[in-house]
Amino acid sequence: MRRLLLLALAAAALLAAAALAGIGRPDAARGDAASPDTVTTNGHGVVTVVPDEATVTAGVQTRAVTAAAALAENGRLMDAVAAALRAAGGTRLQTQQVALYPQTNEQGEVTGYLADDSMSARTRIDGAGALIDAAVRAGANTVSGPALDVSDRDALYRHALAKAVADARRKAEAIAQAGGFAVGAVSTVTEGASEAQPIAFGALAKRDAATPIEPGTQDIAADVTVSFKMR
Repeated sequence: MRRLLLLALAAAALLAAAALAGIGRPDAARGDAASPDTVTTNGHGVVTVVPDEATVTAGVQTRAVTAAAALAENGRLMDAVAAALRAAGGTRLQTQQVALYPQTNEQGEVTGYLADDSMSARTRIDGAGALIDAAVRAGANTVSGPALDVSDRDALYRHALAKAVADARRKAEAIAQAGGFAVGAVSTVTEGASEAQPIAFGALAKRDAATPIEPGTQDIAADVTVSFKMR
């Protein structure tokens, strides 16, 4: 019995020592300590481009006494708008909205209905003005956009990622120079969020379009966090 009691006390002492070791070394307790022979920096890369694609949304609002009449007239006009968008070079046509709203007077009585439909189409940047004009001539009385974009966004983003990694290495090398060590191979890389922002204006689109569109420029950005081995 005495022997068993001594064994139990010894086991308890070992557990207490292990717990204290964990408290004294939080990294050991978590098991996710950063390697002591790495340097970690953030990198930012930007590619500035001129958009070459535009998405235009054109729609029709129609009022009529009955809901059926409003929808029927709206559908007729939207068919004409869709045909005009295609004829003007629009692609990837997509319905954005089909809506019907009752119209009321001051007494809250329904006096008619408003049908509101819209459709988007994509084109090259120099055809955006012609696309808008064609839609309006066909009967569109609402237009929004153009939303500008670049056709090879994925490749441009990968280029921005490469620039971000290079930026992170330059920062690590600056730290290494001040700290008296050298930067080695990449240990880990974490990709951050990407973004595209309009930042400036470029040349006007073709001047023969009644509605000129200015493409401007966009920043395609990438951010990374990189750990490098120290040498």
